[in-house]
Amino acid sequence: MSRVQMIQVEDDGDNQRLDRWLRKQFSQLSQVQIEKMCRKGEIRVDGGRVKANTRMVVGQSVRVPPLPEAGERTTNLIPRTISKEDAAMIQACVIYKDDHIIALNKPAGLAVQGGSKTTRHVDGLAEALKYELDTKPKLVHRLDKDTSGVLLLARTGKAALGLAKAFQTRETRKIYWAAVAGCPHPKVGTIKFGLVKAAGHGPHGAGEKMICVHPKEVQNHDGAKHATTDYRVLEEVGKRAAWVALVPITGRTHQLRAHMAEIGSPIVGDGKYGTNSQTNEGDGWGAQLGGDISKKMHLHARSIHLTHPITKADLMLTAPMPDHMQRTWDMFGWQTKYAPVEPFEDLM
Repeated sequence: MSRVQMIQVEDDGDNQRLDRWLRKQFSQLSQVQIEKMCRKGEIRVDGGRVKANTRMVVGQSVRVPPLPEAGERTTNLIPRTISKEDAAMIQACVIYKDDHIIALNKPAGLAVQGGSKTTRHVDGLAEALKYELDTKPKLVHRLDKDTSGVLLLARTGKAALGLAKAFQTRETRKIYWAAVAGCPHPKVGTIKFGLVKAAGHGPHGAGEKMICVHPKEVQNHDGAKHATTDYRVLEEVGKRAAWVALVPITGRTHQLRAHMAEIGSPIVGDGKYGTNSQTNEGDGWGAQLGGDISKKMHLHARSIHLTHPITKADLMLTAPMPDHMQRTWDMFGWQTKYAPVEPFEDLM
């Protein structure tokens, strides 16, 4: 076991999440361990308690409690064995791979990172994505558990820094496809409601929800942040449902889900923001369409356009839709082959 350590955050850790920074320093630590030590107050930043997702600042001092040495076998540190079925599943999700990055088509229902009740997730399954390298690829951004689509991982430290910077400075362009209840009006627009977190009713705030705030009122709500989403209706079924393309200009938690519900067209299957009803209560539709339409979330990260962090090549990475969304598209006769790669090209 090591002793208590006080480590100063250097330039390469600036604005990095605490959990990711710690795993880079101590490869033997798991996500579950880090979250547990944060809850118990064993990990502190400048003497204060922190959460695993706290962003680091250059010059801060991080207290790290005694840890087993790398390779030391303890019950908590033995990595969970990945089954052959899970390894094959996550490898089948790969839609792009080179020496520096990997892109997955993440399945809906698979969490990106672990937690106290989540043991099967992309971060853990990434052990099966090492291929010829000694270390597993690192997460550089996230998707909600029930959102499918393009998810990038970095295979090297240099690639991780480049991708993290690209996401932070909005040099990547992400396009999402969604089926929504009702049809947004106008058919092309920008949503600028700010977002503030409302604590959930579960342990440690589980079930938390983002609440929309008028852009002029953001400064009057503690913790509220500005958020912007561009949307465009690509197809519609009368006024009852629509296929929309969404571009998050900012990257707030649950931004697309909260914004679409706020304008009265919640994403199909998103009962958290649109209720599980099918009726229009006057302010917008519920999030279910009924009949044979799946009750799963109909939100898919269709593509990411970026400059490769190492080679500087222009990359457009595209992911096919999950089966439950494709069945809905087939039912409504929506043809993906005719969809524009860049739905806002005429406005750019």
